[in-house]
Amino acid sequence: MSVPKAVAATIRLTVPAGGARPAPPVGPALGQYRLNLMAFCKDFNARTQKYKADTPMAVTITAYKDNTFEFTVKSPSVSWYLKKAAGVDSGSSRPGHVTASTLSVRHVFEIAKAKQSDPFLQNMPLESISKSIIGTANSMGIKIVKDLD
Repeated sequence: MSVPKAVAATIRLTVPAGGARPAPPVGPALGQYRLNLMAFCKDFNARTQKYKADTPMAVTITAYKDNTFEFTVKSPSVSWYLKKAAGVDSGSSRPGHVTASTLSVRHVFEIAKAKQSDPFLQNMPLESISKSIIGTANSMGIKIVKDLD
């Protein structure tokens, strides 16, 4: 059995899809642990090329003491998806009182299907993910309706 590597740090970043460059914020975060910046940038950009450019991707990098690393890429946040689908820049300043926009249940279902690819949501049913998305939408002041008229 192999001996587990000693972990130096766990780094969490939000990087635009296909836009990892050795400049800030990626460079300083990885540089202080002496990780190979170009290897990370190439791998990350290759993994995120199916997403549109400037899509904010959450990435968790595990840096090891022997200057190697592993990373997992998560899909964009639910609030980002909701804002894109609703076509708004930000949610309501008074959720529950002022409605920022309305979305149909179909939009919620599509977002849930996209989020199901995340490592920590793979075993959850779509219905549970959809309920969570509806809760996020309510807290942002986005109303969910059965069908858009």
